[in-house]
Amino acid sequence: MNPYASPQAYRSSSVMTASPGQLVVMLYDGAGRFLRQAEIAAEEGAWSHAMDRLSKADAIVDELLVTLDTEQGGQVAERLQSIYVFCKRLTIEARLERDVEKIRRTASLLAGLREAWAEISAT
Repeated sequence: MNPYASPQAYRSSSVMTASPGQLVVMLYDGAGRFLRQAEIAAEEGAWSHAMDRLSKADAIVDELLVTLDTEQGGQVAERLQSIYVFCKRLTIEARLERDVEKIRRTASLLAGLREAWAEISAT
């Protein structure tokens, strides 16, 4: 099989050629996907699987946090930092309280930011 025809090769190529804004959108897409999976698993009572998916979403939020440049980004970066920290708190509470609504709220917050980043990166 041609290694360049695989989905993994396509994903790798799309990441390597993406602009910084597009990479941020990809991170939001990944977090959103993991949060949706966590929500579905939690609704089905599969909390072990939901916890795994929440951990993956948390790792993406961690990446978004560490890549913030508060010197260049100023108030926008500081506000994003606050939102990311709030999202992390929600996912921790969702785990502890087994609260699907907190997963949904996190997904909603990140989806709104994703749309804004997609608009910015398209210009």
